[in-house]
Order: sequence, then C-alpha cells, then structure tokens
Amino acid sequence: MAHESTLVLIKPDGVARGLVGEVVGRIERKGFRIERMELRTLDRATAEQHYAEHTERPFFGELVDFITSGPLVAMRVSGEGAIAGMRTLMGATDPLAAAPGTIRGDLATLIGENIVHGSDGADSATRELGIFFPA
Repeated sequence: MAHESTLVLIKPDGVARGLVGEVVGRIERKGFRIERMELRTLDRATAEQHYAEHTERPFFGELVDFITSGPLVAMRVSGEGAIAGMRTLMGATDPLAAAPGTIRGDLATLIGENIVHGSDGADSATRELGIFFPA
C-alpha cells in the first residue's frame, strides 16, 4: 500500500453539532496523521471550484449553499492507503446505507448533511488539496 494524502472535510453540520473532536479522534485512532487542519467558512467561489464536477447536476446549488452555510474543518490526512481508508472510515454517502461503526453510519441521518467529505481517488485528492491547502 502507498503512503498517500487526502482531503477530509468536517462539513458545517458536523461542526455545528460539536462532532469535530469525535471525527478527529476516529481519524487518529485509525492510525492516520493529520498534517494540516484549519477551521474556515468557504466563500462561494471556492465551494464552486471544489464541487466543479457537479456543476451540471440539479443539486449543485444545494451543495454549494450547504458547504458555505457555516464553518467547516479542512484537513490534510496522510498515511498508508489514506484515500481508501478514509472512504471506508466515513461510510457510504447515504447515512441510511452506511455501516454501523462508520462516521456517517453512527453520526449522520441525512444524505445532504452527512458530516464529512473525503477525496474519492488520487486525482481528486491532488485537486482538492490544491484548492484547500495551496503550496
């Protein structure tokens, strides 16, 4: 397995519900390293850049509205197999389909407010990390 870095966001619903410590703890207990972490509120332009692949989808506006609705925590998470490992730790996008023991399975109830985001592959991790943590 390769050492990788990935973007993980604790979305505004996770921050508002006081789940930052819980999510960070799960990431660290899994053995991943948080290299960078920042609390911020996204501006609309950054949110649109982040969700650019969904521009033509009917839910694009809702995604942007939600991710800019309040503070979020952006993290650069690294480790062996970090991309796939974080995807597994987060659980299915739809919390009702997410397995117990995953972040979404244990903590989220709505697909539109599912606590966390994580890059879905190496290319998206590179792109997303460049948006949130430019060199």
